[in-house]
Amino acid sequence: MGNINATTTSIIGKPDETIIEQLVKSIDTSHTEKIKLHFDDAANRFDNFIQTLIPNYNNMIEILMAIIPFDEHDDFEVIDLGCGTGTISYFINKKFSHAKITCMDISEKMLQIAADKIAADVSCISGDLNTFTFPQKYDVIVSSLALHHLETDQAKFEMYQRIYAGLKENGIFINLDIVLGSNEELQAINMQNWINFMKQNVPEREIVEKWIPSYYADDRPTSLRSHIKFLEEAGFKEVDVIYKAFNYSVFCGRKRI
Repeated sequence: MGNINATTTSIIGKPDETIIEQLVKSIDTSHTEKIKLHFDDAANRFDNFIQTLIPNYNNMIEILMAIIPFDEHDDFEVIDLGCGTGTISYFINKKFSHAKITCMDISEKMLQIAADKIAADVSCISGDLNTFTFPQKYDVIVSSLALHHLETDQAKFEMYQRIYAGLKENGIFINLDIVLGSNEELQAINMQNWINFMKQNVPEREIVEKWIPSYYADDRPTSLRSHIKFLEEAGFKEVDVIYKAFNYSVFCGRKRI
């Protein structure tokens, strides 16, 4: 690890409040606006660096795709929340050629890249996850590395309520996202595993000076146990965890009436 343990001990275990306060104050905008600015700025580079930052990213996408409960030639409607550059929607379109896809994101630059990448008849909606209301009901709602940007647990629960309302009967919601460990010890292990992965691709200085501070400034993950609780309280049935490795998970729930 070199000097990384000494440099990041307080960050990995329990974040230094002074550091966090300085990071938050460094940009005089709301959390939501910071996220928009961040993704507008990162849009053209996003697909390149995501592979260097997220362990097992491709495997998680394959898992998400595998649990979409339709055959390849079925007609169904799906919306991709916080779609980013449209990677999930791209693979949905590739596998399910008759699916009607809607991409939603706060960054219009991301949406443009998504539309170009998918190269199909896709609808794009610019919106904020905090206030987004579904224009119709969908058979499938997916999200990838997006909902952890919602600032509070209450905001996440309210999002799940809106997702439930936005599903057709028997519809499914699938989420691929960052999660917290259920205690500080497990969270420290999660963070160390993430750092070890990034070290294979990214200089240590960049990890310490950019990605760890960015995590604490921009991300608001909650525990997997909390996600399951929120989904069930929102009305979802058959809630299940399909994949979990350290601080990343794929989980889902169905709308059964």
